[in-house]
Amino acid sequence: MVFISLLFIIQSCKPENEVIPAANLFDRYEHLIKGKRIGLVGNHTTLVGHVHLVDTLLTRGADIVKVFGPEHGFWGLGNAGSKILDEEHPVHKMEIISLYGKKKKPSAGDMEGIDIMIYDIQDVGARFYTYISTLQYVMEACAENDIEMIILDRPNPNGFYVDGPVLDTAFISFVGLTPIPVVHGMTVGEYALMLNGEGWLEGGLKCHLHIIECENYSHDTYYHLPVKPSPNLPDMNSIYLYPSLCFFEGTVMSSGRGTDTPFQLFGHPDMPDSGFSFIPKPNEGASDPRFNGIKCYGTDLRNAMENGMVPVPELQLEWLIDAYNDFPDKDNFFTSYITLLAGSESLKEQIISGMSVDEIRATWQDDLDEFKEIRQKYLLYE
Repeated sequence: MVFISLLFIIQSCKPENEVIPAANLFDRYEHLIKGKRIGLVGNHTTLVGHVHLVDTLLTRGADIVKVFGPEHGFWGLGNAGSKILDEEHPVHKMEIISLYGKKKKPSAGDMEGIDIMIYDIQDVGARFYTYISTLQYVMEACAENDIEMIILDRPNPNGFYVDGPVLDTAFISFVGLTPIPVVHGMTVGEYALMLNGEGWLEGGLKCHLHIIECENYSHDTYYHLPVKPSPNLPDMNSIYLYPSLCFFEGTVMSSGRGTDTPFQLFGHPDMPDSGFSFIPKPNEGASDPRFNGIKCYGTDLRNAMENGMVPVPELQLEWLIDAYNDFPDKDNFFTSYITLLAGSESLKEQIISGMSVDEIRATWQDDLDEFKEIRQKYLLYE
């Protein structure tokens, strides 16, 4: 593998403080919401500076009637995969409807009383990060109920590359609804245009979209997220490692949930002791982590960013392959979830058969080239 140093990435990109997320550019969407009853899909990342967009809009006289929350909830505190209940906003007394509880798509009843929907959530650019699945379901609900939708775009911190296997539609799930690669290299706004343009909404519906673009962003921009996007992605090191290390969620290994550095290390109690160990314990976002209270032996990537291992413009499969080769019970290394994360049976079978990283990557290329041609049609930023 060819590693590209962090210094090179930073030197080739614009400083983060020049990038302005669309939510901050109120003058560009004020006319769309004036006099309208607003629904808003958001969470703790839905900020204008340090102030939540809900509070920002209400102080400007906007009429927000309902808000919707994705996985981890509107406040961004829920465990991965844990169901979130509907609730009432403690200050503004509006409904907070969970899209990761009894349902993942707004019902027709949920959409009643809404004239226009706003979507504003910080994504990290991986197919299995479920905020874009929520986006798709909300777009479908808007299309079905003839409601316009505003997407306040935000930079993609992994938007500088495209890589990984393209999902086989036989393996559609909430961690992969469309035939895109693991790392798609698009902002939420660009991906929404693709959902419309490729006819991927249910029944080929088209959502009436208004994309408000970020200012001073390009796909070469090194963007430092101002707030962690979910409980188990606490910093940029974890965000850069996430597309590669999330595959460990489809194995019997721990990916570091229940530590202070999730998705920056991995291990298992039965792995050989190579000098590094950790003990998962309950914490925010992992109330009952895998191997709770049990010492795990594995690999430490907490200094990956400092050592120039990330960011790099490709998935890194060596860690997964090496872990499989070192694990004593290979027949039970993978779980069924790996097929949903990878988007097919192929990656699991390739690793078991002993294929090298280069050999595995070669099997992705035709699909990746085809996807990149499709992607090009929807890019809003250089």
